[in-house]
Amino acid sequence: MYWLIAIIRASSLEQVRENLANIGCEGMTVSEVRGYGRQGGHSEYYRGAEYNVQLVPKVRIEIACTKGALNHALNAIREGGVTGPSGALGDGKVFVLGMEEAVRIRTGEVGKDVLE
Repeated sequence: MYWLIAIIRASSLEQVRENLANIGCEGMTVSEVRGYGRQGGHSEYYRGAEYNVQLVPKVRIEIACTKGALNHALNAIREGGVTGPSGALGDGKVFVLGMEEAVRIRTGEVGKDVLE
């Protein structure tokens, strides 16, 4: 089992969610986050004064999936998160972590049955 953490643009969230639902990956956790990478910050104007915003708003998606669904989930996130034909700086990243165990609290089920 794997734990996917995707950091994407907020404008891409709905398309990524639809792509994941289309492959049967229906459960996810979404959080609003701020951060920076190569994209860096940006400038904003407020009451005529310019401010440099170092932390860019993004969305963090967390998904648990089986080994068989991993490549499908990665493709769904990439296809939904890319902007334009070749992408753009700041489209985001996906991190894949191994997950040792999962437990459904309500029933006590363990392992991949929890993800179904």
